[in-house]
Amino acid sequence: MHKVIIPVDFSETSLNAIRYTAKMLAGKDDAMAIIYHNYETASDFDISLIYQETLKKEFHRAGVRNVECEHDMGGDLVENISRLAHSTHAALVVMGITGKSAIRQIMFGSNTLKLIDKNLYPVMIIPPDASYTGMANVAFASDFKNVELNTPAELISSILALFNPKLHIINVTKEQLSSLPPEIEQEKNKLRQMFSHFDTHFHFIASNDFFEALDSFVKEEKIDVLVTVPKHQSNSNSLFKTTHTKRLAYNSQIPILAAHQ
Repeated sequence: MHKVIIPVDFSETSLNAIRYTAKMLAGKDDAMAIIYHNYETASDFDISLIYQETLKKEFHRAGVRNVECEHDMGGDLVENISRLAHSTHAALVVMGITGKSAIRQIMFGSNTLKLIDKNLYPVMIIPPDASYTGMANVAFASDFKNVELNTPAELISSILALFNPKLHIINVTKEQLSSLPPEIEQEKNKLRQMFSHFDTHFHFIASNDFFEALDSFVKEEKIDVLVTVPKHQSNSNSLFKTTHTKRLAYNSQIPILAAHQ
């Protein structure tokens, strides 16, 4: 059973993530949605349960058969979610995010980014205007360096297995490659084998602007979700540092799946 945790504070940001996830999991009997709320005081308990049960009914109406509700009073939101993910063996956490200047970002969206920093499990970040239209095309940005060590293929595959999409593996370089160097070809073959269960396509893009190239590719190929593997901040040369994943999260029009190595 693929267990997916969706934290909600009943803001529009989190409710959009709820709506997205309900459509994403509709009809998938091997998936379970866990609606999580962190209420502040004992007096909030009853209203919290009412809201959660209302959302649970929405999931059922959308076609999600397996739905549970979990909650905590107080404590640190990120720690609470981490504990819940560990105890339930969750495959994924889905959270919303808003722009940097939005007030809700301070309360809810910033915790989404803290979850990425925890480096524990995959987090899918849902932009405020994202609407689920399917999962036919998924893009995975890779630097093609030590892919066996740096690619959490098992984690990514376990999530993609729910949707069986085309997997587009992208590499953005500053120089145009007329042919692949042997070391890149070797890493490409490793990635092909790691994701052999999927219809995999490789794309090598020449551009001085990684983010612009990625944005153009997403639009041209009608990508539904972009997968990144945030690396430790000490790796200052990497285009896939946590800070760069955060930049993608703030500006992307499609969900970002952050799966740590």
